[in-house]
Amino acid sequence: MRASQPWRTAWSRTLRAKETSAEAKLWGELRNRQFAGLKFVRQAPIGRYFADFLCRDQKVIIEVDGATHGTEAELAADEARTRELGQLGFRIFRATNSDVFENIAGVLSSRLAFINKTNG
Repeated sequence: MRASQPWRTAWSRTLRAKETSAEAKLWGELRNRQFAGLKFVRQAPIGRYFADFLCRDQKVIIEVDGATHGTEAELAADEARTRELGQLGFRIFRATNSDVFENIAGVLSSRLAFINKTNG
């Protein structure tokens, strides 16, 4: 059993309350096992990070990247985060806000292909 960490729970709740509109749109497609029967949770703590969306069964993290992921420093931080989470056994799928707004069906089908490819 995991040790209780109330600050993590509180921070996860805060992040869920402040979700972006792209995250809200994507969550509408993922919640209640609507996407391929997979259970996703929002703002799940993993190591020192909080994943936007996590499917624990498949060890897949979905990150929705907005305008704050465009500079070299931010991209380097994303890469380091991806490496560290990968070392913990997680696979990361990234989508941009514009992808979610302009092509949600494409994001969903790409995500399913990503999950299936890494499982097969």
